[in-house]
Amino acid sequence: MNGIIDLPQYLIGVIAVILVPGPNSLYCLSVAGQHGSRAAYRAIAGILLGDSLLILATVFGAGALLHRYPVLFHGIKIAGGLYLAWLGLNLLKSGWLVWQTRRNTAPVTPKVSPRRIFHHALTLSLMNPKAILFFLSFFTQFVRADAPNPLYSFLILALILQSVSFTYLNILAFAGLRLTAVFARSRALAAVGMTLVGFLFIAFAVKLWTASLS
Repeated sequence: MNGIIDLPQYLIGVIAVILVPGPNSLYCLSVAGQHGSRAAYRAIAGILLGDSLLILATVFGAGALLHRYPVLFHGIKIAGGLYLAWLGLNLLKSGWLVWQTRRNTAPVTPKVSPRRIFHHALTLSLMNPKAILFFLSFFTQFVRADAPNPLYSFLILALILQSVSFTYLNILAFAGLRLTAVFARSRALAAVGMTLVGFLFIAFAVKLWTASLS
């Protein structure tokens, strides 16, 4: 079909990979929980744009470049880990500040620039090794070498991937909106939530660093 090999298997693989928790999904959930729906959709837009850029890079030869020079991929892992650790430390700091004012009855409404949320999501997506590995090792396997129009085949696969990703991120955003109401009523719970997410981001960073050393 349009130069695509085993479309049902590709769809199953896409769903399985997207459902595995990672930095992108965690960031979308945390943004929705802290800042509401508009901020969540800015995060979703940044993630989808980043994934689209990775797909384009894979199609136009970046995959072969990373295979030829593995040190580049290790560099991406280290940079991605540093960025995750930085986000995690900032969340820990915010959680501590909110905890110190936990007896304050005013709702927790952290102020953050909409553009900053978008840029954070875009950077996370571009430095997400799970996505890079998926596009390098899985995405390209489902296009026939003798496909009459491989770019058209890649476009179909990309649209399927982004549709599944958009649906899943929307589910996370709605789940995060429920957390917004809870956090608005309790500064202590908001502080605990920020702290837990901060530690998770740091754990992702450590996992990336240890993987790059192995």
